[in-house]
Amino acid sequence: MSTPYDIPEVLDRREGPYGEIALRRHGGLLQIIANGCFLMDTSDGRSERRLVDAALAALDAADADAGLAPRPGPRLLIGGLGVGFSLAHAAAQPRWGRITVVEREPAVIDWHRAGPLAELSAGALADPRTEIVEGDLVAYVNETYATFDALCLDIDNGPDWTVTEDNGGLYSPAGLADCARVLTPGGVLAVWSAKPSPEFEGTLRNAGFRQVRTEEIPVARGVPDVVHLAVRPG
Repeated sequence: MSTPYDIPEVLDRREGPYGEIALRRHGGLLQIIANGCFLMDTSDGRSERRLVDAALAALDAADADAGLAPRPGPRLLIGGLGVGFSLAHAAAQPRWGRITVVEREPAVIDWHRAGPLAELSAGALADPRTEIVEGDLVAYVNETYATFDALCLDIDNGPDWTVTEDNGGLYSPAGLADCARVLTPGGVLAVWSAKPSPEFEGTLRNAGFRQVRTEEIPVARGVPDVVHLAVRPG
């Protein structure tokens, strides 16, 4: 016998700048669907939290290798607001300084500011360190004059599995050069991926990044998620 939770409830559906985007509730979970494809939900969050933690640990390690003390109030740029796990986790850590999140879908920002996703991110959005930028991350890293100590990318399923074709340029040598440009010397690039990508590791090294490595994140079943980590030379 079926239950009401077998069928997801669409809470909002809009035509965004990159097609249709919808927010659904399925049982106790909230889900973001883009152009009919599942993007993410509120079921776990360990990968998003580990992305932020791994970036900070790599930043401290890079500073230690350079004979420097941990930098105070490191500035963090997060690519993609999603369901808010990365932002909420970063804002819960007093160590971070300015936290800037670039999100290209106005609907996602609305769902956090005055919608169902506020239950996850309201505290983080109220934090004076937090800044939400509505825009495309590819354009942002190409155009901004701001610099950051860490850049966490979680806008795709990985460098080999992008949500839109336009995002592919972010993982190219030119796109990685833009990422490096917005990082301070010794700054860290952390890229979430649904699977390891040895080819991307090579691209990072060829783009001039150092201390390139991949950290696995165990999941309930299937291939582990990973975080690709790389350091901009000092």
